[in-house]
Amino acid sequence: MTNNSTPLLQMQNIKKDFFGNQVLTDINFTLGAGQVLGLCGENGAGKSTLMKILFGMDVIRETGGYGGSVLINGEKVQFNSPFDALKAGIGMVHQEFSLIPGFTATENILLNREPQKKSIVSEVFGERLNTLDYKEMDRRSGAAIEKMGVQIDAKMTISNMPVGHKQFTEIARELSKDQLKLLILDEPTAVLTEKEAEALLDSIRGMAAQGISVIFITHRLHEILAVCDKVVVMRDGHVVRDVPSQETSVEDITRWMVGRDVQQSAAPVQTQTQSTPSSSKTIMSIKKLWVDMPGETVRDVTLDIREGEILGIGGLAGQGKLGIPNGVMGLYEAGGTVEFDGKVIPLNNPRKCLDASLAFVSEDRREVGLLLDESLEWNVAFPAMQIQNKFLKNLLGGLIKWRDEKGIHKVTQKYIDDLQIKCTSSRQKAKELSGGNQQKVCLAKAFALEPKFLFVSEPTRGIDVGAKALVLESLKQFNRDSGVTVVMISSELEELRQTCDRVAIVSGGRVAGILPASASSEEFGLLMVSQVI
Repeated sequence: MTNNSTPLLQMQNIKKDFFGNQVLTDINFTLGAGQVLGLCGENGAGKSTLMKILFGMDVIRETGGYGGSVLINGEKVQFNSPFDALKAGIGMVHQEFSLIPGFTATENILLNREPQKKSIVSEVFGERLNTLDYKEMDRRSGAAIEKMGVQIDAKMTISNMPVGHKQFTEIARELSKDQLKLLILDEPTAVLTEKEAEALLDSIRGMAAQGISVIFITHRLHEILAVCDKVVVMRDGHVVRDVPSQETSVEDITRWMVGRDVQQSAAPVQTQTQSTPSSSKTIMSIKKLWVDMPGETVRDVTLDIREGEILGIGGLAGQGKLGIPNGVMGLYEAGGTVEFDGKVIPLNNPRKCLDASLAFVSEDRREVGLLLDESLEWNVAFPAMQIQNKFLKNLLGGLIKWRDEKGIHKVTQKYIDDLQIKCTSSRQKAKELSGGNQQKVCLAKAFALEPKFLFVSEPTRGIDVGAKALVLESLKQFNRDSGVTVVMISSELEELRQTCDRVAIVSGGRVAGILPASASSEEFGLLMVSQVI
């Protein structure tokens, strides 16, 4: 880290309200050149809003701007758009991807900054007829990927990439910009495997060594301690701590974030397995399942799920765990057989699954999970209305159906309270919520269907430690109180062991084995690497 007396970045007395809701109050901190700052806080604490102010996002200007000052190298700046921030050397990798699916990694990395070649035609008719210099594009994207220190296939199209490689493409795009001084990484490791995450942490260390400052937002607190010089903790729109990382611990940060000790709520329920003895009836039987899902390998999955249990599915990235629910629920082409409650469920037909009382909370909450421009009420109630004719009143003997607004409001408010969804009201638009609160709305939507069987994929991805405990507890309660069979797919083995009765490990597109949740980490680890192809 360089020892300039003037910090690269100063944020002074930053204030912001949205829709009458005060989300930031008097935020102050500084960041030096080549320094890595870890920004922590529960969902809704204001982290993303603060970064939107720093990056000049349109939503800030469109909602009345902000109070306070942002200083770069001691000079006050006013960014009216992300282009202003980019010119000043600030880059940002957002929680949700902004890549063009049909383009290759190289094309995305250099989008709108492609090197061009002149030709005889363009010399005569102007530079609009220049051609792209593909050789130079390959060189520049290769240099950015090398700078990142993580290998990805620059020629692969984004739509065919595993989710972790999409994240690395976003980061490489920022690193390809010559004037980059400060990189904001918003939950960059939420979609990465442990190995990929470790590679990214090495990459962040490399950026800092080159004098690039990094603001690193993550809920994986051990990563903050492993890579950051200082930690800024936010709670309810305030900075509650600003400390050097070597002077703190995961326990301290957790306590400052949530204002309470979360260990208790996250403790495993020891009695769970007693409710699901091995003699329990098989509620779902999956045989020889294959799924054609980009980035996932599902070749030959055979799995029996017991009625009333919480079954975990884990494994390394790309080995097939995410492909299983997506294939069973008809989101990607699949083959094999699936029987539910004694009846065959036809594959490649999402409606038949929903009619059979199956529900799915996807890992992709923005593309599959939410109607972002609609209210929370509409998001929670619409699937139940469409599939089960719930929340509809029959008029004139059923000739006219009318929405039961009171019932819709009541069910939405119930889940806002149960899941502690931070919002201004049940009529707020889904897109205005933080990522973790959007995740809770996806759960509420599935709960409102009152299914017999629930697939929930990566339920805690990108959400903070307090919300994780709440989400896992709500799944256990839903299973316990409603008798719903739950299959939870997660990259976090510890969460599976904490929440589930049994855990199946998928490796090389097959089930490598099923262990009780109480089995050791070593036993699970051996299964994970047993058939990796």
